[in-house]
Amino acid sequence: MSTVAQSLRLAAQPRGWSFALWAVLLALPYALPSHALLISEITIIALFAMSLDLILGYTGIVSLGHAAFFGMGAYCAALFAKHIHPDPLLGLAAATGMTMLLGAVCSLGVLRGSDLTRLMVTLGVALILQELANKLDWLTGGADGLQGVVMGPVLGHFEFDLYGQTAAWYALGITLLVFVLLHRLVHSPFGFSLQAIRDNRLRAQAIGIAVNARLVAIYTLAAALAGMAGGLQAQTTGFASLDVFGFDRSADVLLMLVIGGTGWLWGGLIGAVVFKTLHSVISAWTPQYWTFWLGLFLVLLMMVGRERLIRPWTWGRRS
Repeated sequence: MSTVAQSLRLAAQPRGWSFALWAVLLALPYALPSHALLISEITIIALFAMSLDLILGYTGIVSLGHAAFFGMGAYCAALFAKHIHPDPLLGLAAATGMTMLLGAVCSLGVLRGSDLTRLMVTLGVALILQELANKLDWLTGGADGLQGVVMGPVLGHFEFDLYGQTAAWYALGITLLVFVLLHRLVHSPFGFSLQAIRDNRLRAQAIGIAVNARLVAIYTLAAALAGMAGGLQAQTTGFASLDVFGFDRSADVLLMLVIGGTGWLWGGLIGAVVFKTLHSVISAWTPQYWTFWLGLFLVLLMMVGRERLIRPWTWGRRS
């Protein structure tokens, strides 16, 4: 086996602490049943953050409209459950497939222009979809949202309960599966070629990497995963509204990656946990000024350093 192949194989092996953390996460709905709904919400936005990290952290594509795919997935899953079939896994597959198609179309917009052009294109797509969802009120419910979404049991046996434990384990299970697959992806030759494109697109093209094909592929995959997160949100809450397309949702997920770190799969998970915990705690303490304290935390994070505050146990390592 060549040295390069050995290096790739070693890099793809998960760390021991990764298994321990996932075991803790999977046990949380049982250990903290009263917070199962919050656990489900954090898990879903962590999956959303991981999808954005694929294009931002690993490929260097900046987006301000990633919520377009999240919202598309949410409405697709809700409409599928309401009008076609209530099975959660079938609905999630349909939502993921539809957003994958949308991502493939939108990926053509990231192949040309500067970062500013990409920002405007991605933001414009989210605004267009939000307005369409508002105008097509006969289908989407308009400003009132799509209500009356009733989900069937997961795998035909596990009913969604009022306390949210089934929803939490459902979201955690899907997110764990995606995490494992993405871990293999980002440590594969394809994943390292994405990082080469991020660092220097012209040099990557000069050494024979099919830059455009890889950009289309990773953007489509990121869109599909964002749609999966949106589908999970609609399924676990039984509701889809216009705010799933909102700019603040795209901005929040960017903040999560700022907190947890980009180009690191655990960054989305840690950023989601920290962001939602701060949001819940600070808004309960001072609802009017919670954004001020969150901003202060971000300033301190940048001044002190993320590794010292967020992940001291992984200094210099990636997963």
